[in-house]
Amino acid sequence: MVSLSKLMGELKDNIDLNKNLIQRILKKNPNMVYQKINEISLITGSRYNLNLQLHFPDSKKISDIESYGEENIGIVIDKLRRKFPLPRENIKLKAIELMGNIKAQDAYMYEDKEGVKIIFEKGRIEVLPGSCHFWCKIDERVKSYGDWLMSNVYLQ
Repeated sequence: MVSLSKLMGELKDNIDLNKNLIQRILKKNPNMVYQKINEISLITGSRYNLNLQLHFPDSKKISDIESYGEENIGIVIDKLRRKFPLPRENIKLKAIELMGNIKAQDAYMYEDKEGVKIIFEKGRIEVLPGSCHFWCKIDERVKSYGDWLMSNVYLQ
């Protein structure tokens, strides 16, 4: 079983192995870097039968190579899954327990699909039955919650 911590570590290692190539591509064509980073992400995730993606909601962040793999990560485990394997309330309570001062609410409650949105000062986490999207810098608190999600919601 893979944890978010392990997945991020492997992704960071793979990015570091390709850092010189990424820097060269970045100088020539920043749009190509996006493709290369997501190629690395997909390869890293495929080792665990999941789809790992890096997002760049702020296009200026594409030049911040050091932040790659540490923020704005999407993990798709099973895109067809519509229900959580445990009550949504447990997912919200665990977020509060591990991350403290956050707002946890139901989200995406349409087409018989469940979801939870975790909102905090510097970002949000969107938790769906088959995927999780970290729209934030992933610090130790967020990583701890992501590890819990991986072992209790996604890969149990």
